[in-house]
Amino acid sequence: MTTPDTQRPRSGSDILRTAVRGNAGAMVWGTVLMGLYQAGETAFPIALGLIVDHTMRERSPGALALSIAALAVIITTVSLSWRFGMRILQKANTTEAHRWRVRVAACGLQPVARDVDLKSGEVLTIATEDADQTADIVEVVPMLISSSVAVLIAAVALSVADLRLGLLVMVGTVAILSVLSVMSKKIGSSTKEQQARVARAGAKVADLITGLRPLHGFGGNHAAFRSYRKVSTEAKQQAITVAGVNGTYAGTALALNATLAAAVTLIAGWLAFNGQISIGELVMAVGLAQFIMEPLRLFSDMPKYVMMARASAERMALVLSAPPVAASGTASPDAGGDLEIDCVRYESLQGLKFRVPAGEFTAIAVYQPRAAAELASILAVNVPPAGYEGVVRLGGQDLGDLSVEAVRAHMLVNPYDGEIFAGTLRTNIDPSGTSRTVPEAVEASMLTDVVALHRQGLDYEVRDRGSNLSGGQRQRLSLARALAADADVLVLRDPTTAVDAVTEQLVARNIAKLRRGRTTVVITSSPALLDAADRVLVMDAGVVTAEGTHRELLATDPAYRLAVTR
Repeated sequence: MTTPDTQRPRSGSDILRTAVRGNAGAMVWGTVLMGLYQAGETAFPIALGLIVDHTMRERSPGALALSIAALAVIITTVSLSWRFGMRILQKANTTEAHRWRVRVAACGLQPVARDVDLKSGEVLTIATEDADQTADIVEVVPMLISSSVAVLIAAVALSVADLRLGLLVMVGTVAILSVLSVMSKKIGSSTKEQQARVARAGAKVADLITGLRPLHGFGGNHAAFRSYRKVSTEAKQQAITVAGVNGTYAGTALALNATLAAAVTLIAGWLAFNGQISIGELVMAVGLAQFIMEPLRLFSDMPKYVMMARASAERMALVLSAPPVAASGTASPDAGGDLEIDCVRYESLQGLKFRVPAGEFTAIAVYQPRAAAELASILAVNVPPAGYEGVVRLGGQDLGDLSVEAVRAHMLVNPYDGEIFAGTLRTNIDPSGTSRTVPEAVEASMLTDVVALHRQGLDYEVRDRGSNLSGGQRQRLSLARALAADADVLVLRDPTTAVDAVTEQLVARNIAKLRRGRTTVVITSSPALLDAADRVLVMDAGVVTAEGTHRELLATDPAYRLAVTR
């Protein structure tokens, strides 16, 4: 899944505007219902004041019953409008957060990565926490408008009783928002820094988990832990700073709101004492002074949430607005075509040139592991065609002229450290659920013993990163996934390094049998795989130095014999 460049937001403000436009209908209905809720809440103390005045004048049971019915209508309106208004807004909020999570994930998972200086752990944080906070704008705006409606109704009602009370509410509200808007900017900048530090800590964790075994191997786990603790401590300190700023903001908002409510109550009491307003109006003023605390709190919280949403949106824009490393072509390769590397120069590859005819099983014995990794990266389109000299042709067409999606659909490069996901054996082998060759792939990869070992068979639960599987089982599971994909061109890199020699022999024969007539390239030093191949290319110092069958090279090339004989 990709996001077209024409639809990429340029900034955090663009993201927020897109979110608002995309949910305009839900936000309008949510605003209407929440405005009705706030109006009903405001009407309650007003109705009480009118009832008191009316009852003291009329003293009629019928008027009292009518008043009680009016209160029942107000309470029902408040209850229903809140229930349905929040349902609409929260559904829109959740849906919008999902949309942004998908878009950020789509960018992070694109075959040719976007040119952005963020690690996968940071992208993960942006795709979760930042997406959720950005989507809050869908709920924040209606709440802001409905709160302002409540404050306005309260000010008008108090003005009817006495103009000074209404002016006090209006002036006090403006003063409170002015103070809090200044404080919210500090919250926005602090939150943005906190999110960045948490993302860096998440990226560090992801890196450590990926390299945990090698770290244990050379005793670097303690140094790695100290490195993570430093990053995590920085994130903690920033979180404490943000909590302090939020606490100051909340305390200031509460104090200012309480001061305004107390001022309205005291002035209303003074006016009633002097006979300038009635007892009913006093009841209304005191009730509104108490009620107005809630919309004022919501009203004063909105600048903070807007700044937090904007900070998160700006972080999402880092991913969404970043241009791809390379422009993708539009053509598609011919089915069953060959694979040609023509004078490719990249890092340690020095004019590499070879051709794999369609349907051939070719093994490449690479003497330098770095060169093997670089060749695999180029074929996997992890390195854009503009990033190296020379040409890679797939089905007779230059890789740069093909769409990345078409390349991936035609040629599968199975990574050396294939990721294992939480789920079942079946979902790891066939994530899309569309493969028709799962049984053959399981048998060819010698994963049958793992399937037979568990009563659930292919439905056996696999933990995240395959933590309940051995290294050899994980490798065979990754190989089974690659074989089940049944790609026209399959490139494997060291697919049997974690299995024993007997299993390796069987896997090599099974791959040759299952892939017969399909183009297969194996980058390996395994004698079993080299012997099963139709042809072996020897790659040394970034170029092909010899070719032939495995047995021919053993007999004629001492360097090859020394490199692959175990």
